[in-house]
Amino acid sequence: MIGADERVLGPVEEIAEGAARGYPAPPGRFTGLFAVRKGGEVVVYVNSCPHIGLPLEPLPHRFLDTRKAHIICAVHGARFRIEDGVCVSGPCIGQALEAVPSRVEDGMLVVPADAGA
Repeated sequence: MIGADERVLGPVEEIAEGAARGYPAPPGRFTGLFAVRKGGEVVVYVNSCPHIGLPLEPLPHRFLDTRKAHIICAVHGARFRIEDGVCVSGPCIGQALEAVPSRVEDGMLVVPADAGA
């Protein structure tokens, strides 16, 4: 059961294997979220580069490099591992994206209501 302190992002099936999907910030929040599906797992992060705080994608839902091996920041090319959000190249090397706890219930991707900044 989805609790009052949780938010439904949408159907998990909307995120294809090896792809990502962005979600806008809810009312009263400044930063949206995004989810990546890889190896049957879904991870959710705050859509904000740790280097300068800007959103990562240049176009809607474009968070991954062309090989779909890393999350990439469109502003300065930083690359982040999908599984843990750690920056492996670029100006914020060693820093990480802010992970958001998530779960799938009845096919819906669910996060805490207060996720994001």
